[in-house]
Amino acid sequence: MPGYMKRVLTIASIFLLIGSSAAQDDTAWDFIKGDIGVELLPLEERVIGRVRYEFTSISKTDSVFLDARNMQIQAVLLNGKKARYSYDGRALVIRKKLRPERKYDLEIEYQCQPAQALYFLGWNDSIAGNEQIWTQGQGKYSSHWVPSFDSMTEKVTFGIEIGVDKNYDVIANGQLAEIQDEGEKRIWRWQMNQPMSSYLLAFAVGNYDSKRIESGSGIPIDMYYYPGDSLRVEPTYRFSREVFNFFEKEIGVPYPWQNYKMVPVRDFLYAGMENTGTTLFSDAYVIDSTAFTDRNFVNVNAHELAHQWFGNLVTEVDASSHWLHEGFASYYAWLAEKEFLGEDEFYWMLYDKAEILSEQAREGRGESLLDPGASSLTFYDKGGLALLMLRKIMGEEAYRKTITDFLQTYSFKNVAVSDFTDISNTLSARDLKHFRESWLESTNFPYREVMDHLRRSYRPIDLFKNLSQELTTSPAEDESIIRRYWDTTDSEQFKKRVILSYHRSLSSEFLKKAFETRSTQVRQALSLIPGSDEGDLLPYYESLLDDDSYTTQENALYRLWLHHPDRRILYLEKVKDITGFPNKNIRQLWLLLAILTRDYGSDVEKNMYREELFAYTAPQFPMEVRQLAFSLIGEVFPYSRKNLKDLINAALYPSWQFRQFARNILKRELDKPGRRQQFELILNELRGEEYEYLKKELEN
Repeated sequence: MPGYMKRVLTIASIFLLIGSSAAQDDTAWDFIKGDIGVELLPLEERVIGRVRYEFTSISKTDSVFLDARNMQIQAVLLNGKKARYSYDGRALVIRKKLRPERKYDLEIEYQCQPAQALYFLGWNDSIAGNEQIWTQGQGKYSSHWVPSFDSMTEKVTFGIEIGVDKNYDVIANGQLAEIQDEGEKRIWRWQMNQPMSSYLLAFAVGNYDSKRIESGSGIPIDMYYYPGDSLRVEPTYRFSREVFNFFEKEIGVPYPWQNYKMVPVRDFLYAGMENTGTTLFSDAYVIDSTAFTDRNFVNVNAHELAHQWFGNLVTEVDASSHWLHEGFASYYAWLAEKEFLGEDEFYWMLYDKAEILSEQAREGRGESLLDPGASSLTFYDKGGLALLMLRKIMGEEAYRKTITDFLQTYSFKNVAVSDFTDISNTLSARDLKHFRESWLESTNFPYREVMDHLRRSYRPIDLFKNLSQELTTSPAEDESIIRRYWDTTDSEQFKKRVILSYHRSLSSEFLKKAFETRSTQVRQALSLIPGSDEGDLLPYYESLLDDDSYTTQENALYRLWLHHPDRRILYLEKVKDITGFPNKNIRQLWLLLAILTRDYGSDVEKNMYREELFAYTAPQFPMEVRQLAFSLIGEVFPYSRKNLKDLINAALYPSWQFRQFARNILKRELDKPGRRQQFELILNELRGEEYEYLKKELEN
């Protein structure tokens, strides 16, 4: 055979090996231990790393592979010797004949600039103290920053060593084993003692203080916070110890990890992420006591904690079993909310979810819980309601035994839905075939089954359904019917829904009585209903500005300012020192209204208000602040040149929701007369990804 033909075939065979690497039989080996060491270079958004794995070959094979995305592989050693390998920017394939039942030591040195899964924030701006680095492995893959395993079925006991500027703190999975200074760099070593899937690897870098509490079973619980947020620790982490203790009792299996840490991070991609023993969550949930009523961390806190059992201890085989993660975590989080926030919140939340799922199914958009491509609404809400009904069908004792046996049988292993249903079928006194067909397999939603259960379980829901029916069929005056129902229950959610649904049938006298309940939920509903703040009701609506609810205050401020121009200055003075939620909802609305209010403030002051509002689109602010600023400015004013540059920055943001929000605005701006020329001038001021993105948009 000619020499060049040999080379062609050799190259082809290598590419065939690489291209099929992800389809290889990864059951031929078992990775047991992984020691990761990374040095973070935030100004370059670069990682210099090495990882050492111990693995065992299970059967005879001629290669082993790891996932490693867009890395510069610098060395690969197998049992201390240079190994032959192939790499295509996606899979690292080590070509070595492995003998069965042998232990191997694999070491990889690499560098990378992660496109996702590891994010550097605040390092290239002029704002001191807002620098952070954090990870997000679920759905993004940790293989973007460390050679690892995109499959959830490879469980490894990890240690993580992270080197970074000594002015910053590092929090990661496991127990802090050591901190060591090396010049201006500090090395943090964290160690797990049980195996986990690599998508649950996590660390956060930033400036943090922490408060430690302890669960009833002695597990350390560390609550991290920014140094300036000490007064927000209690409302942010309210019920954390209680939820932890509740879960250990309710689930019936001890918490499976060494400790539990909760770390807020800026501009997180989701509400929270249940990394093993280390939940990262959006700092939009770092709140004061006033915000607690409207926007608290309790559900997210409980949901991510529940995942430490459902998802982390016992992990799905693949997305077709995603119900075992999200449906279970949702259900147990709801139980925690019921325990600590009350039945009224719990049952009406279930009512709302059932209504939404029913509408989805009626429109032909229903999904099976076994569909790997199903939406979050299906996996979280339909999945949680499925467990609610399964518990009812099986009975308390059999259900609890099923959960305990399931978790104990498959601890630190991977499972399919059938593994859970096999146990539940064995322990149930009733046939669960109908449950599987109607709840797991069907794309329909069993609305009547759920609603019948809710009506029997919680009287206010039954009252609301009866009221709705009577208002439709009875010839009696609507308000007289509503009055009869109103006084039969103390449910705030019932009364809130009556106000929102039937306010057009209610007299001023009835509304005054509703105001006097002092219920946050009722008064919030009153702040939303149109056209009723005239005459003798005006003082009642003005009293909403004093409520301990940022949502109510925001609604009331806008409404009163809009409908009572002669009293605008009074309203602005009333709330001028209130910031609101972390997105500065009241402050930003106040700035807009102050700019628009004639005779309020001097020209100099109005310019200051305008500068402050327009500055909130800048990258140094959290994305929640920026998004609100873009929205408010765009409703009234043309965007400034700086706003447009900030918009381009936002259009490339890691969070897809914020990114898409910005891109939608950008497309609308490009369609406006004269805007395209303005963007063409801005293009010359941009560099890198921002330049390439805008250039592409201008060419479309």
